[in-house]
Amino acid sequence: MSASPQLSVIVGFSSDTIAPVARADYLAECLEALAKQADPPTMEIIVAHHEPIEGLDAVKARFSDVRFLSTPDVVKRVGGREHHDVPRGRAIAAATGELIGLLEDHELPDPRWAASVVEAHRRTDAGIGGAIENGVDRALNWAVYFCDFGRYQNPVPAGASAFASDANVTYKRADLDLVRESWEDAYREVPVNDALRALGKTISLDPTMVVYQNRHALTFGEALRERYSWGRSYGATRVTWLTTPKRLAYTALAPVLPALLLLRMGRRAWQRKRHFGNFLRAVPFIVPLLMAWSSGEMAGYLAPQRVNA
Repeated sequence: MSASPQLSVIVGFSSDTIAPVARADYLAECLEALAKQADPPTMEIIVAHHEPIEGLDAVKARFSDVRFLSTPDVVKRVGGREHHDVPRGRAIAAATGELIGLLEDHELPDPRWAASVVEAHRRTDAGIGGAIENGVDRALNWAVYFCDFGRYQNPVPAGASAFASDANVTYKRADLDLVRESWEDAYREVPVNDALRALGKTISLDPTMVVYQNRHALTFGEALRERYSWGRSYGATRVTWLTTPKRLAYTALAPVLPALLLLRMGRRAWQRKRHFGNFLRAVPFIVPLLMAWSSGEMAGYLAPQRVNA
């Protein structure tokens, strides 16, 4: 084995938004899938986490080769997502691989995910995002999937992209080091990708890098509260770079977002020709989830100082 692994995989917690204390319920399944990769490169796996995580000691005992990077100074706020970003930034700093991949605890990477990452990075692209599929065949899970990751359903368009999800994205270490100031305090994909593009680097998508959303224990009430929280966080983050007129315009348009997003989701599902039937049966759940998101986004625009506190 070389001194440095080819790939550092950073697994962050994102399925704990509304819980008073985060749990490691999904993490073991994610790590098991990483342990069973076919034709894997040399890898290190880093779990970046705040404290406390209920059930984490049992996962640590089971996966002794995994590095668990604790950030005890990071405070979890119920209903927020901000505490996910600081641990990921510190994990990137601690990672030693030539390539850096970011996943979330509720995901199951395809058996050839790691091999596909290495193959994809034979290209010169600085960052490469992959496809995200639904792994739980329930109407609620399809609804959450379309709300979260519908644009990443396969076949994702291969090549340069204006977006890549932080739930399945990989970077060349050398390129990340060029924009260290964009992630060392906290990793968020938009400022990092924008900083790379500003240097003339390319962010792309690759349909062979597949992960599956695996939130089999999710309830409708949890999904609603979560959707509101994420919409509020999104609005509060977005307002930091919006002018006041644009902020007011987005606030005024928030009530029509559910209809616009629903139409966009349906059109994309139809065009991809794989999951339109699942989209239709998920619509009764999608509509209230979109309403919760738009309400949260409006709250983020109107009260960003409270959301960022």
